[in-house]
Amino acid sequence: MKKKIVINIQTKCEKCRTGAMKAAVKTSGVNSVKLQGEDKNQMVVIGEGVDAAALTKSVRKKIKNASLEMVQQL
Repeated sequence: MKKKIVINIQTKCEKCRTGAMKAAVKTSGVNSVKLQGEDKNQMVVIGEGVDAAALTKSVRKKIKNASLEMVQQL
C-alpha cells in the first residue's frame, strides 16, 4: 500500500537538507523524496510499506529538528 508521508524539517542550510533527504532515501520502501514549501521546510516521501515513525526518527538523527506532519494512503 503506497503512502505519502510529510515531515517538517527545520533547517536553513542546504547541506542539512541534503543529509535529511539522503537519510530518507536509505529507508526501505521509499520510492521518491522531494522538498516543498516556501522555505523548502517540508519533505514529502512517497513509498510502499514505509514505517512513518521510523523514517521520521532516522531523519531526526541526521538533522535534530524533524516532526511528522501527515501520513496519507494513496
